[in-house]
Amino acid sequence: MNTTITRSDALSLLTRYNKEPFHLLHAFTVEGVMKWFAQEMGYGDETDYWSLAGLLHDVDFECFPEEHCKKAPELLSEINAGENLTHSICSHGYGICCDVAPAHIMEKVLFATDELTGLIGAAVRMRPSKSVMDLEVSSLKKKFKDKKFAAGCSRDIIRQGADMLGWELDELFAKTIEAMKSCEESVQKEMKEYEA
Repeated sequence: MNTTITRSDALSLLTRYNKEPFHLLHAFTVEGVMKWFAQEMGYGDETDYWSLAGLLHDVDFECFPEEHCKKAPELLSEINAGENLTHSICSHGYGICCDVAPAHIMEKVLFATDELTGLIGAAVRMRPSKSVMDLEVSSLKKKFKDKKFAAGCSRDIIRQGADMLGWELDELFAKTIEAMKSCEESVQKEMKEYEA
């Protein structure tokens, strides 16, 4: 799963169609999370690919919310994204807004963590520290069970993602928290350019 696309190609495409800091924060977070999982799960040689899929997974969402994952192939063609990367990006919308099923382990990780990073991000914003560094699985589980908290984050999708990977929810929670810890500082630095 190699790609000839550089991060700067991907970033210029992302920022062409995404201006909202909230969407950029999510893109950078999922990019960092995917990078951590690639290295943690023994796919270090595919780190760039996993990261690019994370960075670009919502490329069409801000401008074309009604066509999410359907408009993406057209936008991705602007940077000559290959068929594999396009499939990987679209597969995170499986059963939600498209019928492209996650096949590769990377696609399953993207599907499972996309929604969960949103829930974790919402939990972090409620914490005095405003940081994921002191977030524990037990605290996240309480937020997960509270259906009123971050109601837009689908618990069913998060469960479905864990099932796809053959993991218990606790394992998915623990790993995704660690992944977000690994990139929190770099994401915050990058966001300073877009929040000014």
